[in-house]
Amino acid sequence: MALEDAKHQIDVAFTGSGRGLAYENAFGGALSAFRRRYTKNLTGVDLAITGVPFDQAVTNRPGTRLGPRAIREASSLQPFDAPYGWGYSPLDEFNIVDYGDLAFDYAMVSEFPERLTDHIRGILAAGAGSLVLGGDHYISYPILKAHAEKFGPISLIHFDAHSDTWQDDDLTRIDHGTMFYKAVKTGLIDPKTSVQIGIRTDNPDTLGVNIIDARTVHERGAAWVASEVKKIVGDRNCYLTFDIDCLDPAFAPGTGTPVWGGLASWQAAAILRDLAGVNLTGGDVVEVSPPYDTTGATAVAGAHVAMEIIALYGWTRRKE
Repeated sequence: MALEDAKHQIDVAFTGSGRGLAYENAFGGALSAFRRRYTKNLTGVDLAITGVPFDQAVTNRPGTRLGPRAIREASSLQPFDAPYGWGYSPLDEFNIVDYGDLAFDYAMVSEFPERLTDHIRGILAAGAGSLVLGGDHYISYPILKAHAEKFGPISLIHFDAHSDTWQDDDLTRIDHGTMFYKAVKTGLIDPKTSVQIGIRTDNPDTLGVNIIDARTVHERGAAWVASEVKKIVGDRNCYLTFDIDCLDPAFAPGTGTPVWGGLASWQAAAILRDLAGVNLTGGDVVEVSPPYDTTGATAVAGAHVAMEIIALYGWTRRKE
């Protein structure tokens, strides 16, 4: 197949098989994540991409409920080729589908966490991995609950400007700044083998989670960071969460909580690429807020992060 196939290839989201590159015109056709087939049937699926359009808990600028839609649109530019530098094509090699979005009642916020956990449980029970497009960062907590149920306490690889481990002992609170405090306290993640990358805000108690702050990334370099993360995580099952505000606002202005001094997109790309070999159970990309970025650059960054997670997850499957 090649680009000339665009003259007859269209709506791969409905007509595709789940494998293979897609050559329909980027500006046309039915949108899905990376032009993957839309389906609710997970038989034989390796990875299910799903959206969670939820932004109840944002510090400043709302709009991350529109993140999954924007990331899907931006991803339409990527499935023409294998991701650069990986040496293999996960879209060809694995059955990857767009599982659609989580259904929930926006007026019944208290019901949301369990609905999301059950949604991810269903994906994992089918033998697929999950890649979640968010949504504010709180969504990682209900997702981690499902992963910990299947795999035991998870090692967390967390890219962010904020540690999100501020004290909060009320488990009923839905807060995008305290969900990893709760994840540690409830045993979903193992802090000793977890690491946060790009942090540049204060927190009096990091609960023993390893921190590689943004300045360290800048001074030590991407290769060192990836090597250190792999030492910390080891061969344990791990989950990768990427808050787009890990990137400096110059690279990703469309987020609710921008903080200067962050990672450049090339640094994030290099670190993610060099993490190949970790035992990834799944991941998410969160806090893309398209109303605050008319250029679409933040959604483009989110889509590229999502593709790197796909490649990382595929690398784990290849080891198996």
